[in-house]
Amino acid sequence: MAQKTIVKMYDDLDGSEIDAEGKSVSFSFDGTSYEIDLSGKNVEKMREDLRVYIDKARKVTNRGRAAGKAEPAPLDTKAVRAWAEEQGMEVSARGRLSSELIEQYRAAH
Repeated sequence: MAQKTIVKMYDDLDGSEIDAEGKSVSFSFDGTSYEIDLSGKNVEKMREDLRVYIDKARKVTNRGRAAGKAEPAPLDTKAVRAWAEEQGMEVSARGRLSSELIEQYRAAH
């Protein structure tokens, strides 16, 4: 038997099905990043609403990082797996480690 899976996206503002001009829009405000799914009509409305601020704002590149926001040290996945096994946790030998497991490992070290 054949199956067909259809994924439909819906506008987070008005609940309408997203049209071909719609998309997920990413933005940041007050140091927090957001993403919202919008129809073409609401993407354009967001652009219009933000235009007064965008026109006066400075563009920021991703070259530098804000002071005080240190990036976590690179993770030794072998060490995480070994630690998890020592703790009696089931962890696969390959593949991605869950964020929960990584948080537990970092909290313990």
